Amino acid sequence: MRADHGRAGSGMTDQTTEHTTIDASPQECFHVAADFEQYPVWARDIKEATVLDRDAEGRATRVAYRAAAMGRSARYTLAYDYARAPHQLSWQLVEGDVVRRLDGAYAFDANDGRTDVTYHLDVELRVPMPGFVKRRVESRILTTALRELKRRVEG
Repeated sequence: MRADHGRAGSGMTDQTTEHTTIDASPQECFHVAADFEQYPVWARDIKEATVLDRDAEGRATRVAYRAAAMGRSARYTLAYDYARAPHQLSWQLVEGDVVRRLDGAYAFDANDGRTDVTYHLDVELRVPMPGFVKRRVESRILTTALRELKRRVEG
């Protein structure tokens, strides 16, 4: 996995990107990433995922999560965008108790029978904390998300 870290604007928001390759098609990767109700089964830090709204095709458009975060429980709701499916799955934070921003996207690019996956995350926490701690938290989110997605899809 390869990581790129950067700060945007005033430094209030951190943007981080991770990359990996999965031995599956982009469609298979997308299908697993968009099956939010299964996240508690394979995504270690996700304790609950509840679909609140679906579009006309039955795809989840708003999902409420409860996740383990820094020794406590965090709650947040994400809105999903399928405009570039199955090549991209993007989301924006609707509300959250410890995050002000939690926007991101998975990009799935075919590569010789495999899929190059890029995971981009734009995070702003409500709780002030030192930059190195914040970067460690962001890195854990991305690394864990990609590693566990890869394990789930390839398993």
